[in-house]
Amino acid sequence: MADHLSITDSRNGKVYEVPIQDGTIKAMDLRQIKTGPEDFGLMTYDPAFMNTASCKSTITYIDGDKGILRYRGYPIEQLAEKSSYLEVAYLLLNGELPTEGQLKDFTSWTVRHSMLHENIKKFMEGFNHDAHPMGMLVSTVAALSTFYPDAKQIHDPDVRRRQIYRLIAKMPTIGAYGYRHRLGLPYVYPSEEFSYTGNFLAMMYKRLEKDYKVNPVLERALDILFILHADHEQNCGTNAMRSIGSSYADPYVSCAGAAAALYGPLHGGANEQVLTMLREIGSKEKIPAFIKDVKEGHGEKRLMGFGHRVYKNYDPRAKIIKQTAEQVFSVTGRNPLLDIAIELERIALEDEYFVKRKLYPNVDFYSGIIYQAMGFPTDAFTVLFAIPRTSGWLAQWEELLQDSDQKIARPRQIYLGHQTRDVVPIGQRH
Repeated sequence: MADHLSITDSRNGKVYEVPIQDGTIKAMDLRQIKTGPEDFGLMTYDPAFMNTASCKSTITYIDGDKGILRYRGYPIEQLAEKSSYLEVAYLLLNGELPTEGQLKDFTSWTVRHSMLHENIKKFMEGFNHDAHPMGMLVSTVAALSTFYPDAKQIHDPDVRRRQIYRLIAKMPTIGAYGYRHRLGLPYVYPSEEFSYTGNFLAMMYKRLEKDYKVNPVLERALDILFILHADHEQNCGTNAMRSIGSSYADPYVSCAGAAAALYGPLHGGANEQVLTMLREIGSKEKIPAFIKDVKEGHGEKRLMGFGHRVYKNYDPRAKIIKQTAEQVFSVTGRNPLLDIAIELERIALEDEYFVKRKLYPNVDFYSGIIYQAMGFPTDAFTVLFAIPRTSGWLAQWEELLQDSDQKIARPRQIYLGHQTRDVVPIGQRH
């Protein structure tokens, strides 16, 4: 017999053989375990999907215990060193790294479709000057659905791919326009003169310069950060993308939903919380006292940027970002928060309290420091997360649509409320 799990039901002594495949059992195979014909059968109870696989995927592999992250089999370290973000986006969407010709065509497409419809500009102008950048991005991405009604033809591969490339192309423009709207600055149109990340920096920061030059160190640093954030398996935002997409919603509203999930401080806003923590510490001399307060549970002191749902080892992305930080500061000047962060990391990793709990730096620990040094406002950090993650969301969305096992998402519940009750007339209620 193939690998299987033998389950003995203590309620009636019956034994069930449940097949094991790819290290999993199918939840529906548990439905047969029941005490009688009126019994619904067993379900699993797994809040937050702590131990439930909702899909099969070939996109991203993570081994949290070993600190491994791979896109389509390629180690993240090699991609960050040798590839551009658009190469990685192409890889996630197509399964293979592009040839020179394929990358040229893909780049040309993203440049050609990076402009926004003029009415989208008017739509964004309706936001208050102090609107949160993520609120603007989520709303604008959803609004794109009304500009491209053909996007609803999700089962047409050519139409589907056209929307995917459009979204990847337009996300930096939306992010940059949101930033300039808040400052009351005129929008800067994208240009074929720059790379994907160079274009974003130019649209953000260009003022009156006749020939705006993007600093190549900052351009490459942002490219690396985009690569590191491109996908991360079945996280909250990706799960939202797949769940919404399972209803056959178009990619724009699906992506808006994923971005809304990312908007939450437990997901995309963690690097801003790291900056807040480092500022509160204030100096390297105050780190031991802060660590003591964290361990003893004094007040609201928490060690932000350490630990991860998946990684029980050093987050491989954090190592790359730490190296990138030094390159950025060679251009921008050294942010004093970096020295506090490095010392905090050193002390925490030598402390048995944190080591025992497998609390290692994650991707958020250093990324916010870099973004701040590059001039991005802290509440725009999540936008910098959403722009590159769009390629991963869309790869996951397309994979979902091509998976014959998938149906519209609808988890079960355990009902613990009242059983049948009679309605009492309003005048008789207490």
